[in-house]
Amino acid sequence: MNRNNAITTAPAFAHPEADDIRVPRYTSYPAAGLFAPFDDEDLMAQTVIPEGSAALYVHIPFCHDLCFYCACNKVVTRHHDKADRYLDYLHKEMVQRHRLLKDCQITQLHIGGGSPGFLSVSQQARLRAMLDDYFCIDTQAELSIELDPRHTSRAYLAWLVQLGYNRISFGVQDTDVQVQQAINRVQSTRHIHELVSIAKSLGLASVNLDLIYGLPHQNLTSFSTTLADVIAMQADRISLFSYAHIPARFAAQRRIHTHWLPDARTRTQLNEMAIANLLEAGYSMIGMDHFARKDDALARANRQQTVHRNFMGYTTEPTKTLLGLGMSAISSTPDVYSQNPGELNAYYARLDAQRGLTAKGYVLNQDDKLRRDVIMHLMCHLHIEFASFNATHKIDFVDYFASELSALMPFIDVDLITLDEDKLQVYPSAKRYIRTICSIFDGHQPVLNHRLHECRLEDRII
Repeated sequence: MNRNNAITTAPAFAHPEADDIRVPRYTSYPAAGLFAPFDDEDLMAQTVIPEGSAALYVHIPFCHDLCFYCACNKVVTRHHDKADRYLDYLHKEMVQRHRLLKDCQITQLHIGGGSPGFLSVSQQARLRAMLDDYFCIDTQAELSIELDPRHTSRAYLAWLVQLGYNRISFGVQDTDVQVQQAINRVQSTRHIHELVSIAKSLGLASVNLDLIYGLPHQNLTSFSTTLADVIAMQADRISLFSYAHIPARFAAQRRIHTHWLPDARTRTQLNEMAIANLLEAGYSMIGMDHFARKDDALARANRQQTVHRNFMGYTTEPTKTLLGLGMSAISSTPDVYSQNPGELNAYYARLDAQRGLTAKGYVLNQDDKLRRDVIMHLMCHLHIEFASFNATHKIDFVDYFASELSALMPFIDVDLITLDEDKLQVYPSAKRYIRTICSIFDGHQPVLNHRLHECRLEDRII
């Protein structure tokens, strides 16, 4: 088999339907589905936060419209005054928690949702001022924001640039009208193309476009057109996510009939076609689902083996601490994960009562930390050098993970992985199986599988 070509033969347990195997996306380890409930604590206040660089995430939950596919934590409303009250409570949270990062320089700020573009220009200015008041944001920081192109104009983009944002992400998902109607997200391809051009003319360092495969009515012909449309926009980065259909968990997805969805084999073909087309268009594949132009900072970091992964996906920033602000936002340090309440009223109530904000969380033990490092390294770099892990974690890697290495044999047998005495190497052709490969090192995977029908998958957790 030519290792530089697309996969034509899959391991026995990673057949074309493997896209539907419910393993985590590993934006964290353990996965968010394993976080346990907490009542009156703030795990972030109980842990040692490393000095140096840190990242901030701010969750803006509001959306103008309900997209039927969406699994994000959101509040659909047309009442913009609700955002004023929300900003009041974000201010309370900043007052309560900013001291956690008193010894840190913020090198990455991401505003996600929901749809952060729900905020008016004056509300955006207020949010930015609050962040500057309470956190030390590096002058060279990566400041990014997610936007809904249906509610974005040239003037709005210009205002965001004035506020210091240098990276934006537009949700495209699909440009086919039938698909858009089925997911209740009809938008103009021409308008999105114009917005990308405007963003570049305004000097934004990077523009990202999100795509989703596996949506209702998608087929190879229609999605090929979507890919051509998006490639023509010349975005710096493209994210390619798979749609997770869980109508029992997300009520809006019940509006999407199961028979509208592409079958597992077609989903696999959609994914393979997208990867091939984006690579042919000159993009580099970063990890399992991100693509970047070769001159983009993320592509350069990938070549230099300095890509990192956190709740915001693949990133160039090596921050060990992430502070999440707002409803449902997740924070992390090397020792803990802490998630804020996922309902607006519960989030407001905790802040009013000055109670700890950890609604769900997890404290990592030594085995968790080791497995997290293995999984994140594989997700980012596709290899493990045993000597490095032996020195860092004071273990014998081959002995510690003997059963896991044995479980990799189906991949080794079809030449997707090589294993020798000092290194585990995953070939680039196996990137689409990286989640399954990583799950072999997941010490909680049986527990997580048991909870899947109860817990929200972390497909787009924040």
